[in-house]
Amino acid sequence: MTLGIALAVENATNYVDDIVEQARYVAEQGVPAVWFGQRMDYDSPTLAAIVGREIPTLQVGTSAIPVAGRHPLLISSQAQTAQAATRGRYHLGLAVGSTLSASAFGQPFDRPIARLREFLTALRQLLDTGTADIHGELFTTTPALPTSVPGGERLPVLVAAMGPQALRVTGELADGTLPYLAGPKTLSEHIVPEITRAASTPPRIVAFVPAVVTADVERARSEALRHLAFYEQIPSYRRVLDLEGVTRAAELALIGDEETVAAGIRRYFDAGATEVVLTATDLTGQTDHRRTIALLGELARR
Repeated sequence: MTLGIALAVENATNYVDDIVEQARYVAEQGVPAVWFGQRMDYDSPTLAAIVGREIPTLQVGTSAIPVAGRHPLLISSQAQTAQAATRGRYHLGLAVGSTLSASAFGQPFDRPIARLREFLTALRQLLDTGTADIHGELFTTTPALPTSVPGGERLPVLVAAMGPQALRVTGELADGTLPYLAGPKTLSEHIVPEITRAASTPPRIVAFVPAVVTADVERARSEALRHLAFYEQIPSYRRVLDLEGVTRAAELALIGDEETVAAGIRRYFDAGATEVVLTATDLTGQTDHRRTIALLGELARR
């Protein structure tokens, strides 16, 4: 899985029906993978399981479920069910979380790296052995019944890690990272070297990149400035933007014709990405969204 697209639907009549229809179109255009973010409305592993079941040519992934407010045993059950439903085509993406996700559950956002380490340790044990006996400072995971779900292959676990400590934990305990708004310079000089040093096998580097193929570059840039401004105030994203040497997140968006966007995608692969997933492809409407999907399909077929 080297190219993909993150999907979402605005103004849906039925969110599940509409996302399946959108994913089916993506698959018909030759794009091999679709990813779903975890919001506070739909459940992303369930959505991925449905899409993967309906469209058996697609790889499906979630990027990313915050570990804040969740327990390894429940995530293990959800993810393994999705993996069995898709017959081995599901990719679990996790995130450290933020004050936003923690406050939704009425929990403090404290010791995020320790929480990530304990969560991944328990999750890996659940997935690899079918049980766990973890008594940590932040999590206790001691299921009284088996935790393996028959029917799925080994479940890939990735983490949206971009800081040095999170990357080290991810390299040790997961299969790779899911950086977003980390440009080519940040990937090659910071993220790839840090996680590779910590990993025992070559890690997956799944770069999520805002992009839209369009003739209306000015409008797309304006929409990107508005759409991505939220991330500029979050410390983890602010850090990678500063490392890249940009002020606004929209500066990292790939916007222009097919040649421009394709060249931008290549820069991420040259920087060490093993996979690239395009996001925010609907910034300027359905026509440009489909034009971007067509480019992804063409690149995937090469």
